[in-house]
Amino acid sequence: MGISRRLGAAAAVLALSAGLAGAQARRDIVIGTGVYFPAGGAICRLVNARRPTDRIRCALTATEGSLANLRALMAGDIDFAIVQADWQFHAVRGSSVFQDDGPNDALRAVFSIHPEFYTVVVRDGSGLDRFEDLRGTRINAGAAGSGQRATTETLLERMGWTDKDFAAVTMIPAADQPAALCDDRIDAMVYIVGHPSSAILEATSDCDARIVTVDGPGVDDLVKGNPLYRHDVIPGGMYRNTDEDRPTFSIDATLVTRADMDHDTVYRVTRTVLGDIEDFRQMHAAFADLDPAKMVSAGLTAPLHDGARRYFEEAGLLP
Repeated sequence: MGISRRLGAAAAVLALSAGLAGAQARRDIVIGTGVYFPAGGAICRLVNARRPTDRIRCALTATEGSLANLRALMAGDIDFAIVQADWQFHAVRGSSVFQDDGPNDALRAVFSIHPEFYTVVVRDGSGLDRFEDLRGTRINAGAAGSGQRATTETLLERMGWTDKDFAAVTMIPAADQPAALCDDRIDAMVYIVGHPSSAILEATSDCDARIVTVDGPGVDDLVKGNPLYRHDVIPGGMYRNTDEDRPTFSIDATLVTRADMDHDTVYRVTRTVLGDIEDFRQMHAAFADLDPAKMVSAGLTAPLHDGARRYFEEAGLLP
């Protein structure tokens, strides 16, 4: 064999070896969750089940919530984030709490997950039946950096209320809210969550707690002013002491990433979840009605990541 042919063969072997090494290299991804631990955990379980073939290892990290997730994502501290659709919207536009940050041109949507309901829980016998009854009480609207705290502030603004309309507005972490309510350290807990929720189950099981109605002109104005919000109902009979439907409003939870996130990684994560949608639905009762056709667009206000778009087109979910 001539020298040129031997060199050509060697180069081909090296190129093939490099390609195989690249294909087999393990990629680690971190999803910021906060109150979205069940959703993030379900995604990671599916991704990790495919680790032998896709070579992606998925892990979760706890944060304060949507706002903290978005800022950690842009700082490069995490690779994916689960956030409320309204704060994805404001991050892209540099509006509301992100006004000082400016428009986030690097934010990319991956897929929508499930609707979350603005849920307010009080102790039975408190005489509180509607959100408007909470004036002068002690409420917990979530920690600073959480979507539920920011959304509550937006709702209060629409109602013409401020924190001064309450006896106290605490920032107890979401996981500790049920105990705080049952121990009479707060009068109402606010949670934006998919149902059924373990936190709501805990509060309604450990003490005589129940869900109250969230409606009125302030809610109407909120929904009218932002199409990402919608009037909704928490079905009765799901929790102890709440036998009747409870009107409220809802917003979608969404998975987002950055524009510079590896194209193939985003593609494989998207393919894993939507391609195994039946398995995903069975991982949590809140996922039972997920429809891939809606997961492509519901609540997604950032541009689609090219990796997600590739899967959606392959699956016939996008033109």
